[in-house]
Amino acid sequence: QVQLVESGGGLVQAGGSLRLSCAASGRTFSRYPMGWFRQAPGKEREFVAAISWNGAGVYYADSVKGRFTISRDNAKNTVSLQMNSLKPEDTAVYYCAARRTAFSSISKFTAEYDYWGQGTQVTVSS
Repeated sequence: QVQLVESGGGLVQAGGSLRLSCAASGRTFSRYPMGWFRQAPGKEREFVAAISWNGAGVYYADSVKGRFTISRDNAKNTVSLQMNSLKPEDTAVYYCAARRTAFSSISKFTAEYDYWGQGTQVTVSS
């Protein structure tokens, strides 16, 4: 059973920074692509960023490109999301997700992720 636990959310003023972390357990973490998604109240869950199994490939939503950075530490079974220049529209619950198939490609589609964390709230005040 795969378990994903996010941390690092909180309240920050516009222009500030937060770093989210996701700790994974239950299987060989280093073989699987990972992603970050977010869901604001009344909206569908949307893609934020993804990283390949070895960290060599990354992909970002246009709305966060240049402000957010995804990274992973396979030795520690963690994936992180550094968020800079935060805006009120970044306010959402942020979820960490993992794909089922080892060494598969990165993806921006929620349906292609099989394991999800419980989410962490990020609130950006104006």
